[in-house]
Amino acid sequence: MAPRTDPNPIPSVWARQRREPDQPSLSREAIVREAIAMLDTDGVEALSMRKLGARLNAGATSLYRHVATKDELMELAVDEVAAEIRVPAGTEADWRAGATEAARSFRAAALRHPWVSSVMGQAGLVYLGPNLMAFNERLAALFVEAGFPEADAAISTLLGYVLGMSTTEAAWLTTVARSGHTEAEFVSRLLPAAQQAAAGHDNLSAAYAATDVTAVRDPARERDAKFGYGLDVVLDGLAARLPH
Repeated sequence: MAPRTDPNPIPSVWARQRREPDQPSLSREAIVREAIAMLDTDGVEALSMRKLGARLNAGATSLYRHVATKDELMELAVDEVAAEIRVPAGTEADWRAGATEAARSFRAAALRHPWVSSVMGQAGLVYLGPNLMAFNERLAALFVEAGFPEADAAISTLLGYVLGMSTTEAAWLTTVARSGHTEAEFVSRLLPAAQQAAAGHDNLSAAYAATDVTAVRDPARERDAKFGYGLDVVLDGLAARLPH
């Protein structure tokens, strides 16, 4: 007797055949758009197929015809967000400008959708999505054309930095939003407590004492400056790997 063949050997939404909708008004695209709206507002923990179905005026069974599990839904949502990330076409002369634009575009998308960075490495085989694959392909072309002998490692280094910073920033902004204050108000309330906690630690005290007033009044600008500083450090390191 021949062994049974699993029709879906890869546990990913991209590896199974797409079903026809049972409701003309319900589509995979509509499901994903509503899921992203829920995720942006309430976070990953609040998302469930039952709640999503209620918002779409559809039963969970109808949703399961398009998306088999919550993991598949997350794959689709992450890939939809990936379509927002821009990677310019580059040449050897301007690879750094292209990488900078791609990194900043990735960060901007991640901050518009605060849940993305934290689930990027957890949502099943999310990297199989067409938008994310296209993003990686364009980024690979940028580094290959620049002459990097290990383009894949360079991409991993760049994205590791962007994901790490974006995850931290998104968590911070979520905390600020839950406080009911603006970011500037939250920082102005937090800074005195931080300075007091740093008392007795000479280096920390000096760092807090040197805090620029502009950073307190415009924390978003300060975050952007810190991201840019770290990005320059990463790109300096990558540039040093280029064959001369």
